[in-house]
Amino acid sequence: MVGKSLEKLVKQFVGPYKVKAIISSNVVELELPATIRIHLVVNVSWIKQYIDQVDGQRKEMPQPVVVEGEEEWEVEKILNKRKVRGKNKFPVRWKGFTAEGDTWESQENLQNAGNVLKEFKEEYSRDNKEVR
Repeated sequence: MVGKSLEKLVKQFVGPYKVKAIISSNVVELELPATIRIHLVVNVSWIKQYIDQVDGQRKEMPQPVVVEGEEEWEVEKILNKRKVRGKNKFPVRWKGFTAEGDTWESQENLQNAGNVLKEFKEEYSRDNKEVR
């Protein structure tokens, strides 16, 4: 839904992710995709066994596609828009990821998602009665 707050819809935990290394008895290093921008080393109190909410099965995370030497994931949907320092930023839902994997991206980072961006702008302008 365009214009709705996203924070209340985000789940408390994210995952599943592999434990890359055990640093100490209460600290581990996680193997995270580039889209998740949190510190890789976390306290074990934050680690929970992942169980998929839908059918109790673990899901494999999607693999990125290499475009011009850069890893990229496919955009499923653009959720909203806001201006930050005069530039448009968009919260993006990545295909194969859940809400925990949503990130805010600039328009320059969405060059290969032209159709999704165009559909969002049409819906956004209809909803907000403004033409962009």
